[in-house]
Amino acid sequence: MFDEKSTIFMKNLMESFGPSGFEREAARIIKEYMKDCSDETFPDKLGSVVFVARGSSERPRILLAGHIDEVGFVISGIDETGFLTFNTLGGWWDQVLLSQRVVIRTKKGDIPGVISAKPPHLLTEEERKKVLERKDMYIDIGATSRKEAEETGVRIGDPAVPWSPFSLLRDGKVAMGKAFDDRIGAFVAMESIKRLKLEAVDHPNTVFGVATVQEEVGLRGAQTAAHLVDPDVGIVLEVDISGDVPGIKPFEAPTRMGKGATLLTYDSSMIPNQPLKEFVIETAEVSKIPLQLSQVARGGTDAGRIHLNRAGCPTVVISVPTRHIHSHVGLLSLDDVQNAVNLVIELIKRLDKKTVESFTAI
Repeated sequence: MFDEKSTIFMKNLMESFGPSGFEREAARIIKEYMKDCSDETFPDKLGSVVFVARGSSERPRILLAGHIDEVGFVISGIDETGFLTFNTLGGWWDQVLLSQRVVIRTKKGDIPGVISAKPPHLLTEEERKKVLERKDMYIDIGATSRKEAEETGVRIGDPAVPWSPFSLLRDGKVAMGKAFDDRIGAFVAMESIKRLKLEAVDHPNTVFGVATVQEEVGLRGAQTAAHLVDPDVGIVLEVDISGDVPGIKPFEAPTRMGKGATLLTYDSSMIPNQPLKEFVIETAEVSKIPLQLSQVARGGTDAGRIHLNRAGCPTVVISVPTRHIHSHVGLLSLDDVQNAVNLVIELIKRLDKKTVESFTAI
């Protein structure tokens, strides 16, 4: 299991402020954490952070990518009575928004608010039967006029994120909080590189970890990061939809929290390189690391851009099953996180030039 330093870092990273396009706080935390446990750290011009572990060869270059933007909101207006309208950053299901607390970042600092709507006592019977849509919600910051709201510093274009403190459940086995999608993937990349360096693990390649930005709004950071790194293999670290909650059929989401990391066999943005996929499965079996196979019919990951970089890049997605993604509160197993780290390290130890070339041999 992770030591106290890693657990404290996980808490700080998950609680940091960083919706799509506003990831700088999270990026700075990562850069500071990795400066002493990687060979080099540097940003790209979109805001992603790169951290490097050099092995015995310059190539192959292995890209470990996990995005650090979280789903959030952006203020779209202030009405005469001081209530705020908002748009979403990333995909939200309207029904998970109501009555949730948020933090808005303004020029004067952070201010709290709550997503609200017309109280149920005043709804007609017909209105009660309808699903409330985001356009009928607002953020209440306690103001009674536009002037009072503006005095807090809030403006159109200011970002907001869920207010959701990080905590551990079940004697530290399960983590609960926000932004697991996908800072837990970035955490896996960081812990993998940290172990490579601190344990002096031999590996026949150069590993580039990248904490990418703006994934939730179009996989944008993955495109610039892949161009910068020019990888020979891409390993995207992500969250998977944990299907072990009521109402989900096994064929809809086959993975379970606590049963191991997952390997994505298909999604709408990428069909993985098949020899690389089989290599991951075989490595997990030989190393006795639990691995679940997954498939997501809708949605995509940074792999959608990375596998199309330049002339193409063999890419897979390794994930941590997570309950309730794209909401204020998610849950995941720290054993699954540890197994993801273990698998990534075993892969890196085996990704030499001959092996990597075999992935694209015809």
